Order: sequence, then C-alpha cells, then structure tokens
Amino acid sequence: MNSSKPYKILGIQQIAIGGPDKVALRKLWVNMLGLTVTGNFVSERENVDEDICAIGRGPHKIEVDLMQPLDPDKKPAVHTTPLNHVGLWVDDLPMAVEWMTANGVRFAPGGIRKGAAGYDICFIHPKSNAEFPIAGEGVLIELVQAPAEVIAALS
Repeated sequence: MNSSKPYKILGIQQIAIGGPDKVALRKLWVNMLGLTVTGNFVSERENVDEDICAIGRGPHKIEVDLMQPLDPDKKPAVHTTPLNHVGLWVDDLPMAVEWMTANGVRFAPGGIRKGAAGYDICFIHPKSNAEFPIAGEGVLIELVQAPAEVIAALS
C-alpha cells in the first residue's frame, strides 16, 4: 500500500441516525438536545425521508441526519442500523476515491454524486469482498467534499 496519501481527512461532517419514525428521533435530538433542523431530504431511490439538523456553526458545524424509510420493506433499510453512517470531510474527494480504490477500498454503488446537503459525496462500503479487501467493517462511511472554508479551518 502506498502510504503517502494525496488527500486529507479533515474531520467529522455528519452522523446519520436511522429509525422507524423520525418524529421519535426529533424528540431527543431537537427537543431535548437542542439541535436545529436546517432542512429535509426525501429520496425514493435512497428510500429515505430525513431531517437535516445541525450542531455548531460555520466550518465547525456537524450535521446530524435523522432518517426514516419511505417504505420500511424496501432497501436501503435506513432504519435497521440506528447509527446509519458517519460522514467525514475530505479535502479532495475525487483524488481520495481514486487512491483508495487503487489501494483496495470497496466503495458502495453510486459513485460520487450530490448528497442531501448539496456537497459531493460517496460511500465506503460496510463490507469488503475478494476484489476490494478494505471496507468499513460493518460501518457505512460517507466521504464528503469539504468546501473551501472548511478546508481552510480544518487543515
């Protein structure tokens, strides 16, 4: 493995919490913990209805997504893993994906695309396979292209 990485992971961008009913999740995260709901994202393709919440401000803001499935019988089953995924800021997403893929990291289908918050994203698969022996070991990990102000603040 090449140890000189051409990218830098800057910090946590988000955590995503899944459940059968996001109203119950909001009772804790919004009503009790005081997070602010900043948006909503609904996707048939991703089988999700999520409230996008935030803690902190500016480049130190961390997104907390409260997710429920549109259809609990369809995949992906965003509610079956309570801690659905962790999102990490990265300074150069295309370079990170290229380098990690060349070094055996398995990515989930879908490639780099716009995420719910408007940033380019992709996912490291939770399970490895013979072709790509490095994965999230049961955890779905989202890589998120950091905007310039986050790169400057966290580099």
